[in-house]
Amino acid sequence: MSNVQAAVPSQQRFHRHLRACLLCSLVQHANDFRRIGCPNCDEILQIKGSAERLNTCTTTSFDGLIAVIDPENSWVARWQRTSKYVRGMYAIRVKGRVPHDVEEDLEARGIKYRPRDQIDMD
Repeated sequence: MSNVQAAVPSQQRFHRHLRACLLCSLVQHANDFRRIGCPNCDEILQIKGSAERLNTCTTTSFDGLIAVIDPENSWVARWQRTSKYVRGMYAIRVKGRVPHDVEEDLEARGIKYRPRDQIDMD
C-alpha cells in the first residue's frame, strides 16, 4: 500500500468563487447562479440575472460538500433534504437565511422554511 495522498485544495482557494443557495444548499460558481439561477429554487428566488438576488439568496459561508448523483436513492440526500432536487454539489451546512420576502412567499405557498444551518434538525 502506497503512502501517496491526493492533494486537497485549500478551503479558502476552493471556495473563492463558489456560493451556496440559502434555500436548497446547491453549490455553484457565482457566474452559474447569475447565468442560470438555481435549478431547484429559481422560481421562488429569482437569482438568474440579478446581482442583488445573488448576494441576498446565496452565500459563500458554508461547510462541507456532498456530491449527489442519484438524489432519489441516496440516503445522504434524504438526510440533507435534497432528494427531490437536481444532481449536483450541495453544502452540508449553509450559514445565513433567505430574505424576509422569500420567507413570506414560501409561507404563502404553504411551504415551511427550514434554514440549512442544521441548528434545528428534526
